[in-house]
Amino acid sequence: MKIAYIALLSLLPVAAQELKIPASLDKLAEKASETVDVTLDGPLLQLASRFLSDKNADEAKVKKLVSGLKGVYVKSFEFDRDNEYQESDIAPIRAQLKGPGWSRIVGVRSKKSGDNAEVYVALDPNGFSGLCVLVTEPRELTVVSIVGTIKPEDIRELGGNFGIPKFDIGNIHRGGSSKEE
Repeated sequence: MKIAYIALLSLLPVAAQELKIPASLDKLAEKASETVDVTLDGPLLQLASRFLSDKNADEAKVKKLVSGLKGVYVKSFEFDRDNEYQESDIAPIRAQLKGPGWSRIVGVRSKKSGDNAEVYVALDPNGFSGLCVLVTEPRELTVVSIVGTIKPEDIRELGGNFGIPKFDIGNIHRGGSSKEE
């Protein structure tokens, strides 16, 4: 999870479109020791944000950020053993991300740990229109899609809320389109 934040910090402000996360990923929940499944569409996301306090500074920031979002979608699986999921499990996501309009802007790969993270954006005539973070590790698989206007620095604020993983940015290396350890 830590590795994914590299890409998030390197983005320009983006307006994201929904990535269709395949329902077939749900079968991985049977193998996973821990599962996160978040589907917050516009009205539900706005309702959830009402539970955040305006009096708490951190919660007020998150509440303001959420007001510009149309949806947050997260699927995350942690496993007790390595390689409990296959590349074929995430092939439908990768196929969408190879489609017209999507570009991988950041890729991070660690040969040592097997941790990989990729960030994709979709472009339309008005600029960025999509954001997807795909993290694959030997014992973890995470897909995050955020729909709506958000800046990269705001993603850190959303971490730990609405199922978006909290990232430890102290251990992150900044990278370009690809970095190997």
